[in-house]
Amino acid sequence: MAILLAFAFISGIVTILSPCILPVLPIVLSGGVGGGKARPLGVVAGFVSSFTFFTLALSAIVQALGIPADALRFVAVALIGLFGLVMLVPRFALVFERLASRLANLGRRQPAAAPSGAPSAPASAGVAWSGFGSGVVVGLGLGLVWTPCVGPIMASVISLALSQHVDGGSVFITLAYTIGTALPMFAVMIGGRALINRVPGLVKRTAGIQRGFGALLLVVAVAIGFGWDRKFQTAVLAAFPNYGSGLTALETTTPVRSALKTRVSAVGGVPTQTVMSSPAGAFTGASEPSQGGVLSDLGTAPELVAGGSWFNSPSLTMTALRGKVVLVDFWTYSCVNCLRTLPYLKAWNEAYASKGLVIIGVHSPEFAFEKVSANVQKAVRDLGVTWPVVQDNDYKEWNAYSNNYWPAHYFIDARGHVRYVHYGEGEYDTSEKVIQALLAEAGHSVGGTVSVAPPDIQAQTPETYLGYARGTGFASAVVPIGDKVLDYKPARVPGNAEWNLDGRWLISGEYVFPEGAGVLALGFHAKNVYLVVAPHGEGGSIRVQIDGKTGGDTPDVKGGMVRPNESRLYQLVALPESGEHVLRLTVSGGIRLYAFTFG
Repeated sequence: MAILLAFAFISGIVTILSPCILPVLPIVLSGGVGGGKARPLGVVAGFVSSFTFFTLALSAIVQALGIPADALRFVAVALIGLFGLVMLVPRFALVFERLASRLANLGRRQPAAAPSGAPSAPASAGVAWSGFGSGVVVGLGLGLVWTPCVGPIMASVISLALSQHVDGGSVFITLAYTIGTALPMFAVMIGGRALINRVPGLVKRTAGIQRGFGALLLVVAVAIGFGWDRKFQTAVLAAFPNYGSGLTALETTTPVRSALKTRVSAVGGVPTQTVMSSPAGAFTGASEPSQGGVLSDLGTAPELVAGGSWFNSPSLTMTALRGKVVLVDFWTYSCVNCLRTLPYLKAWNEAYASKGLVIIGVHSPEFAFEKVSANVQKAVRDLGVTWPVVQDNDYKEWNAYSNNYWPAHYFIDARGHVRYVHYGEGEYDTSEKVIQALLAEAGHSVGGTVSVAPPDIQAQTPETYLGYARGTGFASAVVPIGDKVLDYKPARVPGNAEWNLDGRWLISGEYVFPEGAGVLALGFHAKNVYLVVAPHGEGGSIRVQIDGKTGGDTPDVKGGMVRPNESRLYQLVALPESGEHVLRLTVSGGIRLYAFTFG
C-alpha cells in the first residue's frame, strides 16, 4: 500500500503537465490574481475536497439521484462562471465580499460601539474570508472538471468506485494523488501572485488583470458547457501525439503493478482476471490449497448470500442442502473459459444429479450488461444450463468465498464443508473423481466416468481487454484519454496480442466505442477468436477481415459481417488451424467492444 500511496502522490504532481489539464489551466492561474493571500489556499481546499469526494462517490450519487454523470459538469460551469463574474464586475465582487464578511462574523459576539472619534474595527477577517471563500468556490468547480490522463493507480480506484467497492485504501490513494496535484497548483498561483507584485507595471494594472481573468473564466465556463474543452484536448494530442505520453510511465513499473494486483484481489471488488489453468490458491479458512485430488477439510462453506435473482430454481440455502454434495460454479456468460466448462458440468449434472449432486451456478458479472437479469436468463436458456443459477451482481458470494477467478469450482460435501477447489479449466478427471468420492462418503454408489470431448485449444494469445481499466497491448500513435472521444491512429501493424484503433473512438473503463464508424485491428495467434459485444441501439454492424481478406463464416459471421442484436460473446474467426494473423474489424453504428478471447 505504501508503494501505491507514494506513486499516487508523485503521479499527482506530474499531472499539472498533462495535456488534459490545458483547457482548465486558466482556472488555476486565476487563483493567484486578487483576493488576498487566502485565495490560493481556498482554491486548494475546494479542489481537494471536490475531486476526492466526487471521484469516490460519483457513481453512488448518479445511481441514487438517477442523473447523468455529466450533469455535474454544469454545476462546475455555474461555479466557474460565478467566480468569473466576481472577478469581472466590481459590484458582484462587493456583494460577494459583504456576504463573506457576514459569514465570517456569523456566531461571533458583536463588539461594543467604538467611542466617538475612535477608529472602527478592521474588516480584515471578512476580507480574508472573502478571498478564501471565493477560492473555495473556484476549487469546487475545478475539482468537478479536473480530467487528468490517469494511470493504472487512479484507474484502479475509479473502477472500484464504479462498482461501489470503495475502501479506506481508495480514500488514501485518492487523497495522496489529489494532494500531489494541489502542490504544483498552489505553487503556480503563488508564483503568479509574486510575479505581479514584483513588477510595478503589473501592480498598477492589478484590477485590469483581474477583470481580464474574469472574462477568461467566463469563456472557459462556456467552453466546458459546450464540451469544447474536450475538443481542444483532442486537437492538442492530434498536433502533438507524444505530448504527455511518459507521464504515467512511472506507474507501469513492476513494483506498482504487483502492488495493484495484490490490492485489487484483496479488496474483492470488480474481479480482475480469467484463468485457463489452476494457480496456487486457497479457500478462506484453509491452511493450504487443495491439490492433486487430495480431499482436505477447508472449512464450512459460506451461506448463499448473493441476494440476486434465481433461475431454474427457487432460492436455495446451504443449510437446506445438507446431505447433498454441492458444486458451486462461479461463472459469467460471456467468459469463453467458463463456456468451455459447460459440457463437463452438463455431463456431471446428468450423471450424478439423481445420486445427490447439486450444481449451483453463481453468475458474477464481468461487464455491466451481464448484470441485466433478462440477459442472464436468456443466456441460461440458450446455453442449455438446467441447474440452479443465482445472480451475484454485487459480488457478495464472490467475496464470501474470497474468489478471484472465472471459472472457479468449489466442491462441498454432505456436511456442508468445502473439500476441494479448482480454478480455471482442465483437470476434469480429477474433479469428477472428487464428485464420486464425496457422493460415496454420503452413502451413494457411483462408478465409471462420463465421456466429454475435450476442447481444441491452440491459442498463443492471452485474453485481451479493451477498456482502460484492464486493457493491455494498445499500440496507438495517439496518447489515449479515458472516457474522451479522440481521433486515434495506429502506431504500427499489430503483433501478437497487440491492437490499435483508427478513427474517432471513446475508450471507457470496460469497452471501446466508435463515434460513427471506426476500425480496430488485432494481432493474434489462434484458431478461433471471440469478442464480447454489446449493441447500443440498432443497426450496428461489424465487417470482419483476416489478413486483408473477408473473414469466413462462423455461427455469428455471415458473408464477412456480424450484426449484433444482443449482448454476449460472438465468434468472429474459425480457422482450420492455429496461426499468426491480423484481424481487422470495421465497426459501424452503436456497438461496444469489450474483450477478445481465443481458442
